[in-house]
Amino acid sequence: MRLRNQHCVPRIGPLFLLEMKLNFVLLAILCWLTPWLATAGGPPARIFKVLPHFLDTNGLHTLSPSLYERDAYQAHLREHPEKRSGIRFDVQWKNRAPVFGKLILRVELRGILEGKLPRSRVLEQEVEPSGFWGRWTSFKLSGTDYRDFGEVTAWRATLLEDNQLIAEQKSFLWSTE
Repeated sequence: MRLRNQHCVPRIGPLFLLEMKLNFVLLAILCWLTPWLATAGGPPARIFKVLPHFLDTNGLHTLSPSLYERDAYQAHLREHPEKRSGIRFDVQWKNRAPVFGKLILRVELRGILEGKLPRSRVLEQEVEPSGFWGRWTSFKLSGTDYRDFGEVTAWRATLLEDNQLIAEQKSFLWSTE
């Protein structure tokens, strides 16, 4: 007895298996390239976060690894300036495009000391390209430099390639004036 619709029964032969393997390889390559293709039209670099942390007299910004404890200790240091010895800026950044020049990460600070004129300070560091996942870089202002600078009122973090701006993030109070 023969089936009426033999063309409905799939034939699994060597060509079919080869075609399925090829489709699987192409799908795997597409999935592997998707993160790079998604960022291809984006900016060449980005600064994700800038975290200013007060440092206590021991140079610590927290008493334990807990984020809750860190925030509580930062609030305590904010209320008690006599217990501070400095400030540290932790900057998370990433460059997406290939780098052909020198990369410099810079943090510019504006502040005021009681009864004095406004002050400004620039902290910068030459950095290596970040790769795919990005990188954290820290800047510290402590000791007499911190005491002479006063209270930080505004900041701006920039990433430069051969002195050309490629990424920036600034605090709410930063103005270009």
